[in-house]
Amino acid sequence: MAHETIQALLHDLAPAARVDEQGQLHIVDEATLRAAMDWLQVDGTFGPAPVKSLARWIVWEAGQALYAQPESINDFYMARGEGKYGALTVPAMNIRGLPYPTMRAAFRAALKRNVGAMIFEIARSEMGYCDLRPAEYTMNVIAAALREGFRGPLFVQGDHFQVSLKAYGKDPEKELQIVRDLIDEALDGGFFNIDIDTSTLVDLDKPTLPEQQYLNYSLAAQLSKYIRDLEPAGITVSLGGEIGEVGGHNSNVHELRAYMDGYNAELEKLAPAATGLSKISIQTGTAHGGVVMADGSLAQIKIDFDVLRDLSNVARDEYGMGGAVQHGASTLPDEMFRKFADEGACEVHLATGFQTTIFNHPALPATMKQAIRDYVFANLQSERGPKDSDEQFVYKAGKKTWGPLKAEWAKLSEADLAPIMQTLEDKFGFLFEQLNVVDTVDLVQTYVTSTIIHKLLPAEDIAEVVGFVETATDLAD
Repeated sequence: MAHETIQALLHDLAPAARVDEQGQLHIVDEATLRAAMDWLQVDGTFGPAPVKSLARWIVWEAGQALYAQPESINDFYMARGEGKYGALTVPAMNIRGLPYPTMRAAFRAALKRNVGAMIFEIARSEMGYCDLRPAEYTMNVIAAALREGFRGPLFVQGDHFQVSLKAYGKDPEKELQIVRDLIDEALDGGFFNIDIDTSTLVDLDKPTLPEQQYLNYSLAAQLSKYIRDLEPAGITVSLGGEIGEVGGHNSNVHELRAYMDGYNAELEKLAPAATGLSKISIQTGTAHGGVVMADGSLAQIKIDFDVLRDLSNVARDEYGMGGAVQHGASTLPDEMFRKFADEGACEVHLATGFQTTIFNHPALPATMKQAIRDYVFANLQSERGPKDSDEQFVYKAGKKTWGPLKAEWAKLSEADLAPIMQTLEDKFGFLFEQLNVVDTVDLVQTYVTSTIIHKLLPAEDIAEVVGFVETATDLAD
């Protein structure tokens, strides 16, 4: 259960750390503070507003003090574009639910393999249906890293900061402002890696590739400038673009050049000498979530690795980026993952496979599995396709139960979670090995500079802290 008051939180924090009258965190005992992450992340998720705010601040400041802080992966990718290191593919992991224990499992797998090149991300759409906004997501990443003793840059990413085609068609400025507001929230929450997805606006009915990509690259450039104007001092946010919506036709080098040439020219007009993209997302044949059959199993998907290789080479050789990004890959057969590194993908996005592991795990209590099905059938009928079987329906709509059932997930016992998290830890470890990011801690630290960013406590929280400090002093006297 979350603490009800700031005073109760500070009382239990005292053996680990204290907050002074100026609103600065002082670590009393590092081991105790790391253990306190178990309840601080609960406070930061379910506590009353003042408790939630203070808990998130404590976790952030603890990360700054113990070298587990959000950073940008931009310089790491640009070094790849310059040929400074070899073939590896950074896993970008969308953790939708049970974020703290799942991220702890990922960090355990990383520590056993000396992995530094990994990203934790969440998409615009996922933030909504998972009830997991940027500040809370980043808090979980930092808390999990501290709990497991991980030190080093934490790459937290906004995935698919997407402009909705339908909403843009109705009111372009309103939709762009929604994305700008999301960027504000993300930067404030420690998302120093952002994938701008305006690929929804590609118009294949236009006669030439530059015309087809025009809205895509011009709006991506505008949003890039917006981010550059707001990014914290010392941070160059890693920006990704996208040339084709995942699930559409496969991308080609001509589209990539049309997009990048247009984007670079537009950005130069808007913000001369501004840093552009570090990577480019493409379509090679995958679909988000995989393609589910009537019995709930997944169809085999054929990825065009030639496209992935060719576009990655063009991205590096002609535009100095880290390479191409592969989306929708977590449901692929195990034997495919090694090929991402072999063919030069700089990043691969992994999401549904982790969710499926949790939902289908034999250790997940039957009551929780039933709660998922009950919610889907009672509340998500609009998500059901006319020919969907029950299993297809549950598979596709199940992701939208994370937020509504958030409190129920939090009630699962450690005994329930332990075997599930072990399976996930094994899965993370396998992916790290296949994507060739083992022993990348030193490589990451070669190119990524540590940037300390302190956050200020809100004035009302400082007043509460001062009151607690004064009361504690009176009691001691």
